Amino acid sequence: MSTPHGPGAAPAAPDPDRVDPAVWRLAFTVVVGALAVVFDTTIVTVALDSLAEGLEAPLSTIQWVSTGYLLAVFVTIPVTGWAQSRIGGRRLWIAALGVFLLGSVLSALAWNAASLIAFRVVQGIGGGIMMPLMITLVVQAAKGRNIGKVMATVTLPTALGPILGPVLGGVILYLADWRWMFFVNIPFCAVGGWLARRNLPDDRPAPGRRRARLDVVGLLLLGPGVAAVILGLSRVTGSAGLTDAEVLVPLAGGLALIGGFTAWALPRADALVDLRLLRHRAPACASALTFLAGMALYGAMLLLPLYWERLRGEDALGAGLILIPQGIGALVARTRAGDFTDRMGPRWVALTGFALCTAATVPFVFATADTSKVLLMAALLVRGIGMGAAIVPLTGAAYAGVGHQEIPDASVITRVAQQVGGSVGTAALAVVLQRGTGDARTPGALADGFGDAFRWSVAFTAVAVPLCLFLPGRPMSPDPAPVGKAESGRATEV
Repeated sequence: MSTPHGPGAAPAAPDPDRVDPAVWRLAFTVVVGALAVVFDTTIVTVALDSLAEGLEAPLSTIQWVSTGYLLAVFVTIPVTGWAQSRIGGRRLWIAALGVFLLGSVLSALAWNAASLIAFRVVQGIGGGIMMPLMITLVVQAAKGRNIGKVMATVTLPTALGPILGPVLGGVILYLADWRWMFFVNIPFCAVGGWLARRNLPDDRPAPGRRRARLDVVGLLLLGPGVAAVILGLSRVTGSAGLTDAEVLVPLAGGLALIGGFTAWALPRADALVDLRLLRHRAPACASALTFLAGMALYGAMLLLPLYWERLRGEDALGAGLILIPQGIGALVARTRAGDFTDRMGPRWVALTGFALCTAATVPFVFATADTSKVLLMAALLVRGIGMGAAIVPLTGAAYAGVGHQEIPDASVITRVAQQVGGSVGTAALAVVLQRGTGDARTPGALADGFGDAFRWSVAFTAVAVPLCLFLPGRPMSPDPAPVGKAESGRATEV
C-alpha cells in the first residue's frame, strides 16, 4: 500500500492563493514598459520653466508640450480594445512601446518648441494605447484569480508616477539639461520591448477568424469629446477662469460629443466601448470611485508641491524630496491591500484607504508656514498608505463579473474615468487656489488660501468613503467563461 507521499499518491491540489508564475512574468514585463510612460508624464510637468528657457519660447507655448501629449493620449485610448482584437495584445503592446520610444528619441532631439510639441504627440499615441492595454493583458492572463495581488503589482506605476516623477524630474534637471528627461525613457522601452518578445503570449487572431469592426461613429464622438474636455480643463490651471471662452467652448463641445457617444453606444453591442458594462453595480461603482481617486491623487499633486515651494520656500527638488514619504506609503500599502482584497473583497479595503487619505489630508488644511515639517511628512506617509490601499481594490472591482472579451472595454472606461477625474480635480483646485491666494501678500493670507484648497481636496476623498459601500463585500470569483464578441452580439467582419 502506498502512503500519501509515496509513488502512488495523488498529485497535490494547486494552491488557490498562489499566482501562476506566467502571470507574474507578464505583469513584470508590462510594468517595465509602463514605467517609461508614467514617469515621462510626471517628469515633464516639473520642467516647463526649463523647457521655456532652453527652447527660448514663452510659457504659454511650452504648456502645449503637456497639453498636446494629453490630447493625443485621450484620442488614442478608445481604440485600444478594437486594435487588440485586430492584431493581438502582444503585437499591439510592442508596436505601442516602439511608437513611444520613437517619440521619446525625437523629443530629446527637438530643435524648437513646435517640433517638441509634435514629437510629444507621437509619444501620446503610444502611451494612450499602453496604459489601458497593460491592465487588460494582466487581467485576462489572471482569469480573475488572486486579482488583488496581481493588481497591487501592475498598478504600481500609476500610483508612484505622480509621486516619484517630480523627484526624478528635479534630479535630472539638477544634474543635466532637459533633453535627458526624454533620453531616460530609452532603457525602459528597450528592456520592456525585449521582455515583451520573450514573455507575452502570441495571441494574434487566427487566420480567417471573424474580427471586430471599427465603430467609426463612436471613434469620431468619444476620442475628440474626451480630448476637448481635457483641453478645456487644462486651460483652468493657467490664467483662464471657468467662465472664459477658451475654457467653456471646448468643455461644452466635449461634453456634447460625449453625450452623443453615450446615446449612440448604450443600445449597441458593437460600440467602440461597451457602456452596457456600467449597468452592473461593481464596474459602475468602481468607475465612479476611480474618478474620485483621480481627483484626490492628481488634484492634490498640484497643491502639495506648490505649498512647499510658495509657502515654505523650497525649490522644485526640495519639494519633490519632501513628498517621498507619500510614495513610500503607497508602496508599503499595496501588497497588504492586494492580500486583503483577495480575502475580504474590495469594499472594506477601499473604504479604509479613502478614509485614511481623507484624515491624512486634514493637517494641510490648518498648516501654516511654521507647521512642523516632521508632522506634515508623517501625514504624507499615511496619505500614501491610504491611496495605495484604495487604488488596488478599485482596479480589481472594475472587472467583477466581466467576461474575458469585455475586459478591454472595462480597461478603457476605468482609464478614462481616472484621467478625467484627475483633470477635473486639478482644474477645480487650481480655481480655488487662484481665488484664495491671488491677492495674498502675507504668509498668513497665503496659508489661508492653501487651507481652502486643501479643504476641497479633503471633500473629494470624503465623498468616496460612503460610495465604497456599493463595492462587492466578498472576494471576487474568477471571471466567467470567455465569450467572443461575435457570440455576445458585437458586429464582426471576415
